Amino acid sequence: MTTQTKGTAAPARIAAFSQGVLRRSPALVALGIFLAVVLLFSGLLALPAATADGTRTPLHDAVFTAVSAMTVTGLVTVDTALHWSFFGQIVILAGVQVGGLGIVTIALLLSRAVTHKLGVRGRIMAQQGIGTSKLGEVQSLLKIVVLTTVVVEAALALVLVPAFIVREGSFASGTWHGVSAFNNAGFVTHAEGLEQFATDPFIIVPLMVGVFVGSLGFPVFMVLMVHKTHLRRWNLHTKLTVTVTLGLLIVGAVVWTLLEWGNTATIGDLPAGEKLVHGLFASTMMRSGGFALVDTGASHPITLLATDALMFVGGGSASTAGGIKVTTIALLFLAIAAEGKGDKNVRVFRRTVPEAALRVAISVIFLGATLVLAATALIMTVSDEPLDRILFEVISAFATCGLSVGLSAELDPFGKYVLAALMFAGRVGPIGLASALAVRRRTLLYDYPEDRPVIG
Repeated sequence: MTTQTKGTAAPARIAAFSQGVLRRSPALVALGIFLAVVLLFSGLLALPAATADGTRTPLHDAVFTAVSAMTVTGLVTVDTALHWSFFGQIVILAGVQVGGLGIVTIALLLSRAVTHKLGVRGRIMAQQGIGTSKLGEVQSLLKIVVLTTVVVEAALALVLVPAFIVREGSFASGTWHGVSAFNNAGFVTHAEGLEQFATDPFIIVPLMVGVFVGSLGFPVFMVLMVHKTHLRRWNLHTKLTVTVTLGLLIVGAVVWTLLEWGNTATIGDLPAGEKLVHGLFASTMMRSGGFALVDTGASHPITLLATDALMFVGGGSASTAGGIKVTTIALLFLAIAAEGKGDKNVRVFRRTVPEAALRVAISVIFLGATLVLAATALIMTVSDEPLDRILFEVISAFATCGLSVGLSAELDPFGKYVLAALMFAGRVGPIGLASALAVRRRTLLYDYPEDRPVIG
């Protein structure tokens, strides 16, 4: 074999190996891509050019920020506005954009580019990861993911740019917050946060709309584009997502406002109308938005606990939001209600939910609770902070929410790595688990006799 033949054979073998891996395990490829991009952004943020004063950022802070951006979380260990240079902020925004497109989308777009088609495993992964009910809809949904992201971010920027220009003469702030809002990232470029804009509806309303829309999920967008407001034509996923999201939004706003009504450290001194606006804004951000108009750490412990619960639920499946997802918690409560009524099957909106979907929902909830428990225990070994503060920061990291009581910046490097790992797991874990269970599902040709253990 000549040298030239060897030179052409090596790339061919690499290409064949890559195509084989993409076909056999798109979930593993997605995880690898996500991790590789996190390492790339960590390296860029560790460069002296990424900081405002030209010094190197400690590795744990660079990794934490890169993971927070890629998982569209918004938790920070250094001040985004003061610590990072323009280059560093561009790197963070790029990470938010890539992370917002999602691990599944990135993997499947790469799979499509390399193999020129999506294999059965890839389509099943997409079916679970980005929510389409039919394997044939996957490629159409991938196009909608990219198109919707660009269109909504552009629309938000068009609204926010003039508002920020009027307030502070900044074009970049409008673009930044438009991308951050739709991707539910929560990164801000103001050292004092968004408190100064609390009374400006041209800023806080678009931010709420962007976070809410981003939390619905791309499968919902697809249904709305086709069927619009014809509710009877909506599929079960869309009905559940919209119904539960609106319900949690209202409940969260009422609960947060009532609990903080007399708290002078947050909204206690504000007029009643502004209190209601703050409550709605806070509830919207619990979907995974991460923006805050008041100091979250100054909230009552009971408010933090209520926020914990809503953050853990998060937003819609295949959305830019995190958490265990609203459809997951909806199925759990529907199953409890069906069991209480003695029904054999779970029925909702004239549809019967298959048992396999209930098993996946229970698995995702158990995985999330286990991750939160383990991370809380690890943080408690290196921090003397109260449990309510630690639990809040941990759930915010797992749910990729970004609301913070300030604990992230106070932790030692070990604690920051724990939260970074939790953000990574919270972003890829539920998707990876659901898709893995779907791909590995098998049909046995035999069965064992039934026997019921004692429960409760």
